[in-house]
Amino acid sequence: MSITYRDASPEDLPAIKALLAEARLPTADVGSDHQHFRVATRDGVVAGCAGLELYPPSSALLRSLAVYPALQGTGIGKALYGQVMREARSRHVVNVYLLTTTAEKFFSNAGFRQIAREEVPLAVRRSAEFGALCPASAVCMGLRLD
Repeated sequence: MSITYRDASPEDLPAIKALLAEARLPTADVGSDHQHFRVATRDGVVAGCAGLELYPPSSALLRSLAVYPALQGTGIGKALYGQVMREARSRHVVNVYLLTTTAEKFFSNAGFRQIAREEVPLAVRRSAEFGALCPASAVCMGLRLD
Protein backbone atom coordinates (compact mmCIF):
# COMPACT_ATOMS: atom_id res chain seq x y z
CA MET A 1 0.00 0.00 0.00
CA SER A 2 1.57 3.27 -1.11
CA ILE A 3 0.37 6.33 0.79
CA THR A 4 1.42 9.86 -0.13
CA TYR A 5 1.06 12.82 2.23
CA ARG A 6 0.74 16.42 1.10
CA ASP A 7 -0.90 19.75 1.74
CA ALA A 8 -4.49 19.75 0.58
CA SER A 9 -5.39 21.80 -2.48
CA PRO A 10 -8.73 23.49 -3.20
CA GLU A 11 -9.45 20.59 -5.56
CA ASP A 12 -9.28 18.21 -2.57
CA LEU A 13 -12.12 19.92 -0.69
CA PRO A 14 -14.97 17.79 -2.12
CA ALA A 15 -13.09 14.58 -1.23
CA ILE A 16 -12.24 15.91 2.25
CA LYS A 17 -15.89 16.83 2.84
CA ALA A 18 -17.05 13.40 1.65
CA LEU A 19 -14.60 11.67 4.00
CA LEU A 20 -15.66 13.84 6.93
CA ALA A 21 -19.35 13.27 6.18
CA GLU A 22 -18.75 9.51 6.17
CA ALA A 23 -16.99 9.86 9.53
CA ARG A 24 -19.89 11.99 10.82
CA LEU A 25 -17.64 15.00 11.38
CA PRO A 26 -18.58 18.63 10.62
CA THR A 27 -18.14 19.82 7.04
CA ALA A 28 -20.01 23.13 6.82
CA ASP A 29 -16.97 25.38 7.29
CA VAL A 30 -14.30 23.21 5.65
CA GLY A 31 -12.22 25.32 3.30
CA SER A 32 -12.15 28.53 5.35
CA ASP A 33 -9.13 30.78 4.84
CA HIS A 34 -7.55 30.18 8.25
CA GLN A 35 -7.54 26.39 7.86
CA HIS A 36 -4.59 24.25 6.83
CA PHE A 37 -5.36 20.67 5.77
CA ARG A 38 -3.06 17.73 5.11
CA VAL A 39 -4.26 14.75 3.15
CA ALA A 40 -3.11 11.19 2.72
CA THR A 41 -3.72 9.79 -0.72
CA ARG A 42 -3.72 6.24 -2.00
CA ASP A 43 -3.52 5.87 -5.76
CA GLY A 44 -4.35 9.57 -6.07
CA VAL A 45 -7.53 9.30 -3.97
CA VAL A 46 -7.90 11.08 -0.62
CA ALA A 47 -7.77 8.38 2.05
CA GLY A 48 -7.34 10.55 5.14
CA CYS A 49 -7.20 14.15 6.28
CA ALA A 50 -6.40 16.37 9.23
CA GLY A 51 -6.98 20.08 9.67
CA LEU A 52 -5.50 22.88 11.70
CA GLU A 53 -7.23 26.23 12.24
CA LEU A 54 -4.89 29.01 13.31
CA TYR A 55 -5.94 31.67 15.83
CA PRO A 56 -3.23 34.29 16.33
CA PRO A 57 -1.17 34.98 18.17
CA SER A 58 -0.50 31.42 19.37
CA SER A 59 -3.55 29.12 19.41
CA ALA A 60 -4.84 26.49 17.02
CA LEU A 61 -7.80 24.16 16.71
CA LEU A 62 -7.03 20.61 15.61
CA ARG A 63 -9.97 19.28 13.64
CA SER A 64 -11.22 16.89 11.04
CA LEU A 65 -8.80 14.01 11.61
CA ALA A 66 -10.33 11.15 9.64
CA VAL A 67 -9.28 8.05 7.71
CA TYR A 68 -11.51 5.90 5.52
CA PRO A 69 -12.67 2.89 7.55
CA ALA A 70 -10.93 0.31 5.36
CA LEU A 71 -7.59 2.01 6.07
CA GLN A 72 -8.00 2.67 9.78
CA GLY A 73 -5.35 1.05 11.93
CA THR A 74 -2.67 1.38 9.25
CA GLY A 75 -0.92 4.41 10.79
CA ILE A 76 -2.37 7.00 8.42
CA GLY A 77 -4.18 8.87 11.20
CA LYS A 78 -1.09 8.96 13.41
CA ALA A 79 1.03 10.21 10.51
CA LEU A 80 -1.46 12.97 9.65
CA TYR A 81 -1.68 13.96 13.31
CA GLY A 82 2.12 14.22 13.51
CA GLN A 83 2.26 16.33 10.38
CA VAL A 84 -0.32 18.89 11.50
CA MET A 85 1.33 19.13 14.92
CA ARG A 86 4.70 19.83 13.23
CA GLU A 87 2.89 22.49 11.20
CA ALA A 88 1.52 24.00 14.42
CA ARG A 89 5.01 24.17 15.92
CA SER A 90 6.45 25.72 12.75
CA ARG A 91 3.79 28.43 12.99
CA HIS A 92 4.72 29.13 16.63
CA VAL A 93 1.49 27.78 18.06
CA VAL A 94 1.68 27.41 21.83
CA ASN A 95 -1.70 25.82 22.61
CA VAL A 96 -3.71 23.37 20.51
CA TYR A 97 -7.36 22.65 21.29
CA LEU A 98 -9.87 20.15 19.97
CA LEU A 99 -13.36 18.77 20.42
CA THR A 100 -14.03 15.04 20.11
CA THR A 101 -16.90 12.65 20.56
CA THR A 102 -15.03 9.48 19.61
CA ALA A 103 -11.25 9.88 19.96
CA GLU A 104 -10.62 11.01 23.53
CA LYS A 105 -8.33 8.03 24.23
CA PHE A 106 -6.23 8.66 21.10
CA PHE A 107 -5.70 12.30 22.02
CA SER A 108 -5.11 11.54 25.72
CA ASN A 109 -2.37 9.15 24.64
CA ALA A 110 -0.91 12.00 22.54
CA GLY A 111 -0.70 14.25 25.61
CA PHE A 112 -3.95 16.21 25.39
CA ARG A 113 -5.89 16.71 28.59
CA GLN A 114 -9.57 17.28 29.08
CA ILE A 115 -10.36 20.92 29.88
CA ALA A 116 -13.45 23.08 30.33
CA ARG A 117 -14.54 24.97 27.24
CA GLU A 118 -14.14 28.19 29.21
CA GLU A 119 -10.37 27.57 29.33
CA VAL A 120 -10.17 27.87 25.55
CA PRO A 121 -9.37 31.36 24.19
CA LEU A 122 -12.40 33.32 23.06
CA ALA A 123 -11.27 33.46 19.42
CA VAL A 124 -11.21 29.65 19.25
CA ARG A 125 -14.54 29.37 21.09
CA ARG A 126 -16.05 31.67 18.47
CA SER A 127 -15.09 29.26 15.70
CA ALA A 128 -17.86 27.47 13.81
CA GLU A 129 -16.59 24.17 15.21
CA PHE A 130 -17.00 25.31 18.83
CA GLY A 131 -19.98 27.56 18.35
CA ALA A 132 -22.32 25.52 16.21
CA LEU A 133 -20.93 22.43 14.53
CA CYS A 134 -19.84 20.17 17.40
CA PRO A 135 -22.36 18.99 19.98
CA ALA A 136 -22.22 20.31 23.53
CA SER A 137 -21.49 16.73 24.61
CA ALA A 138 -18.12 16.74 22.77
CA VAL A 139 -15.08 16.47 25.02
CA CYS A 140 -12.90 19.58 24.97
CA MET A 141 -9.17 18.95 25.15
CA GLY A 142 -6.00 21.03 25.11
CA LEU A 143 -2.27 20.55 24.67
CA ARG A 144 0.51 23.02 25.39
CA LEU A 145 3.39 22.72 22.93
CA ASP A 146 6.72 23.27 24.67
